[in-house]
Amino acid sequence: MNTNENLEIKNDGMFNKFLNGIEKVGNKLPHPFMLFFYLTCILVAVSAILGTLQAAVIHPSTGEEVVVQNLLSKDGIRYILANTLTNFTGFAPLGLVLTMMLGIGLAERVGLFSALMTKAITKTPKRIVTFMVVLIGILGNVASDAAFVVIPPLAALVFLSLGRHPLAGLAAGLAGAGIGFTANVLIAGTDALLSGITTEIAKSIIPDMVVSPLDNWFFMSASTFLLAFLGAFVTEKFVEPRLGKYTGEKVADSTALTALENRALRNTGIVALLYIGAITVSMFVPNSPLLNDDGTILRSPFLSGIIPIIFMFFLLTGITYGISIKMIKKAADVPEIMALAIKDLSGYIVLIFMISQFIGYFNWTNIATWMAVHLAEFLTMINLTNVFAIILFVLLVAILSLFIISGSALWSLVAPIFVPTFMVLGYHPAFIQLAYRVGESSTNMVTPLNTYFAIILGFMQVYNKRAGIGTLMSLMIPYTIVFLLAWIILILVFVLFNIPIGPGVGYLLK
Repeated sequence: MNTNENLEIKNDGMFNKFLNGIEKVGNKLPHPFMLFFYLTCILVAVSAILGTLQAAVIHPSTGEEVVVQNLLSKDGIRYILANTLTNFTGFAPLGLVLTMMLGIGLAERVGLFSALMTKAITKTPKRIVTFMVVLIGILGNVASDAAFVVIPPLAALVFLSLGRHPLAGLAAGLAGAGIGFTANVLIAGTDALLSGITTEIAKSIIPDMVVSPLDNWFFMSASTFLLAFLGAFVTEKFVEPRLGKYTGEKVADSTALTALENRALRNTGIVALLYIGAITVSMFVPNSPLLNDDGTILRSPFLSGIIPIIFMFFLLTGITYGISIKMIKKAADVPEIMALAIKDLSGYIVLIFMISQFIGYFNWTNIATWMAVHLAEFLTMINLTNVFAIILFVLLVAILSLFIISGSALWSLVAPIFVPTFMVLGYHPAFIQLAYRVGESSTNMVTPLNTYFAIILGFMQVYNKRAGIGTLMSLMIPYTIVFLLAWIILILVFVLFNIPIGPGVGYLLK
């Protein structure tokens, strides 16, 4: 029996029945917009009941009584009418993500990210090619979902050209781009999106709390190289030996960049270095506007303004590459390409409208504080207030992620409950956000509900015509288990040694 047939997983196995159950339940979930609409309706009803019962708690920070407010009362209806627009337009993640995508979307649309990934993978020495494939997959999340459709097939071609099994390359690239999606040494759209939501919710406990896109940077940077190493180990020690020798036809190498693309990358690299150099030099100028008045970087204008700085980086490099590749021929091409990038976010903008209402209503009713205090009291009563409560939260999110694929939707669902709860117990909201990111990313590619599941199956069937859901699942599960365990251990290490998870940010509130 050849290797490709050995990959097939029978439909009558216990594991496949479990997967089929997940798919069946998950498919019954409504669209995320409708999910939050239904939740908002439930919230209105619950606020009416609790408001009528005059439910109240003592605020853990101020010592004042906090009463649950009724959305169906006169004040509640006035709030809804007066704040529907501001809940949406003032929702922090909206501006952050749109600004980031103006720059990142431009760079992605002109082909910069695809060329960079191709160049990096094809020029890597053979002995470290697996490590680099996983690393580039992880770094590729700066291009958002584009990484899912660029890196896995490219990695498969690279492995095939080296005489290795192409599905092992595809698995390594997908593990980095999918399961390692939340990690990076660069600040990506994920950081901006999640930190904005976290900030909105954390203010229900500490009104002036701000969670920056940089607040998980140290942890995620460490994760990037740890996961790349582990991903290479899993690929070479478990996945590739299981696949065996590839017996299919060899596909012609089509991964080389053209001379024009190489010149464009060179020009882009020069501009990138000049921009980074200018920012770096400006940090050392006396009375630099990028630093605090005391000359330090923590909580400085540089960190608080990191989004426009990153936006300008991607804007300049994207324009340079676009001009060099002759995709940008006149000034008017730049806003047109940026508009196409924003057009891709239309579904996200629609979803954010409903999410912003749900979070705004949730905070106004004080139910978040009411639930947080009672849940915190329960955890205290059962003596579960240490970091292991956070680990249980990671595992809960990993399970929920099998059914709710949208990372922002899931965070918007669980954050209003768990951010205030763990803040009451003394944990920093950025640390709770970090725990969420670990759980959500770990199971990204082991659920058939993932939007890119069908696309990846199509890539796989180029090399194995009989590949199906079980094939892809069997390839991804080893990475999921190893990455999740490694991330949990890394969380414990950061807590044990009190290592900052970001600039000036620890796991506890100060």
